[in-house]
Amino acid sequence: MALNRQLAALFLFSVIDTLGFGILIPLVPYMADRFGAAPAVITPILGSYSLCQFIAAPLWGRLSDAHGRRPILISSLTGACLSYLILGGARSLWWLLGSRMLAGCMAGNIAAAFAYASDVSAPQQRAATLGLIGAAVGVGFTLGPPVGGLLAGADPRTANFVRPALVSACLSVLAILVVRFVLPESHGAQHRREHPDEPRRSSWQLLRTRPSLALLSGATLAVTYSQSILESIFAIWALHKFGFGPRTVGLLLFGVALPALLMQGGVVRVLAPRLGETRLAVCGLLLYVAGFVTLGCAGGIAPTVVALVLCGIGLGAYNPSAFALASKQSRSHDRGAVMGTYVASGSLARIIGPFTSGSIYAWLGPSAPFLIGACVTLPAAWLVLGARRTRA
Repeated sequence: MALNRQLAALFLFSVIDTLGFGILIPLVPYMADRFGAAPAVITPILGSYSLCQFIAAPLWGRLSDAHGRRPILISSLTGACLSYLILGGARSLWWLLGSRMLAGCMAGNIAAAFAYASDVSAPQQRAATLGLIGAAVGVGFTLGPPVGGLLAGADPRTANFVRPALVSACLSVLAILVVRFVLPESHGAQHRREHPDEPRRSSWQLLRTRPSLALLSGATLAVTYSQSILESIFAIWALHKFGFGPRTVGLLLFGVALPALLMQGGVVRVLAPRLGETRLAVCGLLLYVAGFVTLGCAGGIAPTVVALVLCGIGLGAYNPSAFALASKQSRSHDRGAVMGTYVASGSLARIIGPFTSGSIYAWLGPSAPFLIGACVTLPAAWLVLGARRTRA
């Protein structure tokens, strides 16, 4: 019963936290466009968040191992709240860039949340538990873009960006209250004293000494690279191709988030025990690649929606399976560091994706970012299979 209460509180926290972040996903490109930025400048602004997250995520993970999960969750949420307020008051590209960099530096909450879920779940239930938290993240990303689009408005010329930023800040405060008053500590002082002499390894040492973790991190880097291409260029692509504003783009991104949510919240819990995490991750990757190829060839709304749905199903199958496989490379005293290292691989991809997608879009054409994303992602299936062979 206590475990169910913990998971319910963690689920609620993850929904609230990612909802605040998801609200702003379709809006930042429109804000940068209003300030006169070209696509080749807009996407690096999005990538600045991931650059700072890549640097900070392993540190947050190690801090959560040393000091517990709750202080890290509260600290990172406080920084996110401040970044949303700065973004809402941004009057130039520099303010917009500063808000994204601050948010990235304080983005230690997701790794800590997954480490928390690993703390309180038995090994045989870990995939299902991580799938549940992944579903909570999916709820936030499902509802965030359409809510952000509705708050901003349909016309990109008159869109209101202050309202969404204030709502995101308020959601961060609410998430802090959930952690403070509802969520108990999962990695208390007694657990932290069990391995007092165990050296704290850097991300590079963890990847070097745990080859399966390195292969899984490489696979997630490839998947997240293509995902970051989609997130960073889709609003610009839809604006130029169809003339869509924030509201329509937010609703279209709902086509990715809803299938991912349904997969992580229910289907993965059924399929993972039958297929195993490795097979489920590979199947998800193949569906995801098919979605990207379809999107690259799409000439109208219908194939665009089909492509986004395929991407959502693929992500919903891959992400919780890969998280479960990565968590098996950890021990109780270094779980935060391992998950922080794994999350950092995704952060690295979110740096490369936005910093390259705008230039690819400008130089090679509107379809090129999606087709290149598919080519980069396909080898990830081989890496996942290689991680299983290495572990065996």
